[in-house]
Amino acid sequence: MKIAKGKVSTRKDKKEVALPVEERKVGKRKAALKADKSRSKWTKKAKLGKKDPDKPKRPPSAFFVFLEEFRKTYKEEHPNVKAVSAVGKAGGEKWKSLTKAEKAPYESKAAQRKVDYEKLIKAYNKKQESVVDDEDEESDKSNSVVNDEDDEETGEGEEDDDEDDD
Repeated sequence: MKIAKGKVSTRKDKKEVALPVEERKVGKRKAALKADKSRSKWTKKAKLGKKDPDKPKRPPSAFFVFLEEFRKTYKEEHPNVKAVSAVGKAGGEKWKSLTKAEKAPYESKAAQRKVDYEKLIKAYNKKQESVVDDEDEESDKSNSVVNDEDDEETGEGEEDDDEDDD
């Protein structure tokens, strides 16, 4: 019996060591450090930058193209079901039961949407590059050059020169 107790205690030790770092018991200091690290991840994500609302959305996959049509028919057949999850589950089950031939039209629609998306994203990227290039050209010039150009456009620079000559 003593031998069995000894084995059990070593097994517990092995289980603690085998647990992932996240599930192990930690002291107060380590827990506080862990909390600080997780908080910093959120701030980093917030600092990454805002999404551009003009950027085209990614195209839906074949399953989501199927779901667009399936939602309409499902809501007609089941008007009392309001849960989004129920519609999603039913759509997933239906998608799994479809054959490749039945999925083909949805896959072709998804492929067409992907081609359209690629055209839009190329145009968007060209537009973004031209905006960045314009900003770079302005920043390459010194402030005095930019101000002189502004003065020439408004005609203020010439008037200032005449006043100095008097």
